[in-house]
Amino acid sequence: MPPNEDLREILRLTKDSNRMLHKMRRDAILGGLLKFVFYVLVLVVAPLWLYTTYLAPIMGEMLDTYQEIQGTGAKAQAQFGDLQNFLNQFQDGFSSQE
Repeated sequence: MPPNEDLREILRLTKDSNRMLHKMRRDAILGGLLKFVFYVLVLVVAPLWLYTTYLAPIMGEMLDTYQEIQGTGAKAQAQFGDLQNFLNQFQDGFSSQE
């Protein structure tokens, strides 16, 4: 092979290698971006979606039940206070008769 042809072959191979290297770098960057988007979807969007779909209604019902229980407790406490007042009046009625 003449020296000029060798140089041309080397130039062609170098350009081909450079093209492949740029393509590999571009594919690596694109793959990294796609992995980032995938992990954002898996670690951020999916839990938020699961919370709003399944957990939020259950938590709402639990909160309503808890508030209802608190209201019932307050009513029972008020009734107990009324009963205590009645007993005090009843006792005062007997002690004033003596």
